Amino acid sequence: MTFLFVILLLQTPTVALENDYVRVSRDSAPCASAAAAGCGDRVIVALGEIELKAGKKSRRMTRGDVAVFKAGESYHPPAGGSFFEVAIKGNHPPIQSPREIIPPEKNSIRYNGARFFIFEERLGVGDTRARHSHSQRVVMQLNRTRLQQWPEGQAEILVEIVPDRPTFNPPVIHTVKNAGDSPLRGVVIEFKPERRR
Repeated sequence: MTFLFVILLLQTPTVALENDYVRVSRDSAPCASAAAAGCGDRVIVALGEIELKAGKKSRRMTRGDVAVFKAGESYHPPAGGSFFEVAIKGNHPPIQSPREIIPPEKNSIRYNGARFFIFEERLGVGDTRARHSHSQRVVMQLNRTRLQQWPEGQAEILVEIVPDRPTFNPPVIHTVKNAGDSPLRGVVIEFKPERRR
C-alpha cells in the first residue's frame, strides 16, 4: 500500500505557482492535451536540455528556450531535463497594467501574441535599465544575482534573484540596476494591457 502511495506522489504534477491568471507546473505538463480542462494558451520554458514533440515535429530545447501552444493545440510532455509548463487560464480576471506603458530597453522579444508577449530579460553586472514599466507578468529567472530597484512612488529595494523559481509580479514603473556579481538572465511572460472601455 505504501509503495502505491509513493508512486502516486511521484506522478502528481508539481505546481510551482498558481493564481487566478496562471498555473505553472514544474517537470510535468498537465495541459499538454488540447482536451485538458481549464487550459488556455501554454508556454514551455526549458530549464535544461529537453526534447519537445508536437504532432510529427520534434524540437530540442536548451535552458531559456520557449515554445508557445495556443488553446486547442496538443503536445507531448517534454522529455529529458527540467522545464516549466505555464498554462494561462482562459477565464482570468482583467489584466492590471501601470498608468504609463514604457517598453524596457536591453531585452529581446521571443514571442509576440495577441494577449501576451515573452521576452528574454538580460542585464549585465553593474548595468542599469532606465525607467520602464510592466503589466502583470510571470518571471522565471535563470541566474542568481541581486537587483537594486527604484519603483515609482516607493522606497528603493534590493531583490535577491533566485533561479528556477517562478513569480507572478504586479504592474510597476521602475528603474533597475544589476547590483549582483552575475548577469541577470530570465524569461518573462507579460500580459498585454487590455483596452479600456
